[in-house]
Amino acid sequence: MPFPGFPPGKVRLVPVPALFFTQLLPEMTHLGELKVVLYAFWRLSQSEAPVRYLTRADFLADESFLAGLGASAAEAEAALDDALGRAVARGVFLQAVVETDAGEQTLYFLNTPKGRAAAEAVNAGRWRPTGEDVRPAHIYLERPNIYRLYEAHIGPLTPLIAEQLQEAEAVYPPDWIEEAFRIAVAQNVRRWRYIEAILERWQKEGRHDRTFGGDSEKDRRRYLNDQFADFYE
Repeated sequence: MPFPGFPPGKVRLVPVPALFFTQLLPEMTHLGELKVVLYAFWRLSQSEAPVRYLTRADFLADESFLAGLGASAAEAEAALDDALGRAVARGVFLQAVVETDAGEQTLYFLNTPKGRAAAEAVNAGRWRPTGEDVRPAHIYLERPNIYRLYEAHIGPLTPLIAEQLQEAEAVYPPDWIEEAFRIAVAQNVRRWRYIEAILERWQKEGRHDRTFGGDSEKDRRRYLNDQFADFYE
């Protein structure tokens, strides 16, 4: 059935770098690779995530797209894997592997400055599982703030501490973590266990909105005399 044409009025456009047409397109002779790359431009343009990537499942979830890769599901999947491999080998896509509860998953990034930074972040371990099938990994383009806070106020990271910080960062809100560090610094108790105890207590009993500082003698006594006092020694 012939294409009826684009509708009148405004239609959404997909940004494609001019370099694609001048350098990549003349070199692409494989139809599957071309389809996968163009699909990635479109699909990633739909995303509002701070770090954009695709997984194999993203391609497989689009039945219309898969139908153009093969006559059967098995044929389409094989064609998809071949096309992804070609795009990675050509350098259009960058890939990084993450291990989640659902198993090993490969993330595909466009080879842009931000895509390169994201792939490097995953390979450096600056990511955590989200527990979601659609977006299995949350990626930190910059070093997580909790690491910077620890290094600035307590000292150099060790692998064990880094693991504990990563777990805490996944559990507690960023503003809780920042305030707990501020409290520790104000009390001159530069120990992660003390900060962790504050966060654990807030999680159990709730955190009251307040400013630590200024006329804070009451708060100071509270933290000195309560269950956190053991961490001063």
